[in-house]
Amino acid sequence: MTRVVLVGAGGFARETLNVISALQASGERLTVEGVVDDAAGSQGVQRMAWAGIPHLGSVEEFLRDPSGEAYVIAIGSPSHRARVAVALGASELRPLTLRHPSSTVGLHSDIGAGVVICAGVQVSADVRIGAHVHLNPNATIGHDAVLEDFVSVNPGAIVSGSTTIGSSTLLGAGAVVLQGLSVGAGSVVGAAACVTRDVPSGVTAIGVPARWSARSD
Repeated sequence: MTRVVLVGAGGFARETLNVISALQASGERLTVEGVVDDAAGSQGVQRMAWAGIPHLGSVEEFLRDPSGEAYVIAIGSPSHRARVAVALGASELRPLTLRHPSSTVGLHSDIGAGVVICAGVQVSADVRIGAHVHLNPNATIGHDAVLEDFVSVNPGAIVSGSTTIGSSTLLGAGAVVLQGLSVGAGSVVGAAACVTRDVPSGVTAIGVPARWSARSD
């Protein structure tokens, strides 16, 4: 039995619980030890408590005396996820990769540590996915694509073949990145946007075709 700690109690934490539940139903020996979240009184932490999952404290508190064997960073924000990964990397726990049984992964694809692949995701052949990437339900990743560390691909987004998505980038729900293009690190592609040319780093791209401006956050 692998004892898993969820880090983050927001919406993607519940997506992650869905994946774990499906894996348990298929025979995987996983159990959720608890959730780590800096916001002790948040709605997310309360919802976890209703599901029988205890709050194990903030990241700082948890790391003083960590429990469990493995962790999954279930934080939607790529930049926040990257910061937390640095802190957890110093612990003895290992990052756990989770893949929903209904997802598909093609031949010769490489899936990094701590990746979460949700229901209905399709990953084609010869894809390289970095550490702590989130693939939300029904996302599609084309052949020979490269997704660097901490990328988030939101529900229904399509990453076409031979594309490169830079680290800590977020692709919004239903967004499309066309064949052979790149999206630079730390950028956001808005929901339903269509990327028709390379996107630089650190911008927000919206619309069809996508146009961008410097991020304000």
